[in-house]
Amino acid sequence: MEALRIELLCGRYGVARLAAGSEIPNWAKGEFISITSTPDELSVTCPEDSIPDGIKCEKGWRVLKLLGPLDFALVGILSRISSILADKQISIFAISTFDTDYILVKNDKVQNAVLALNDEGFVVVGI
Repeated sequence: MEALRIELLCGRYGVARLAAGSEIPNWAKGEFISITSTPDELSVTCPEDSIPDGIKCEKGWRVLKLLGPLDFALVGILSRISSILADKQISIFAISTFDTDYILVKNDKVQNAVLALNDEGFVVVGI
C-alpha cells in the first residue's frame, strides 16, 4: 500500500466562535476556510489575520491536509494520525470534508508533528 501523503498548508489559521444562529461573516475568506453551524455555535476556521479583534478565537494553528480524495471505505486514518500525535503530546483540531481530512496543530508543535508522521510512514510535503 502506498504511503498516505499529507501537505502542510502555508500560513497560520484561527478557529473563531460566534453565537448560534450568527450569519456567516464576510471576513471568513481565504484559501482554506471551514464553517460549521450547530445549535450551540457558529465555528469559523480561516486565516488568523482575517479574524477581527474582539472575536472569541484560538489562533496559531497550522493545517495538515491529507491528500485525497479519500475513499469513504477507508477506516481508521484519523484515529491513526491522532494516536501518533497524542503519543507525542500534540493536540489536534480535525476537520473533515467530502474528499479528505484536515488536521490542525499548533504552530509551535508542527515540526514535531511532521517528524512523528514521517517516522510512522506518512509522507509530509510542503515543508
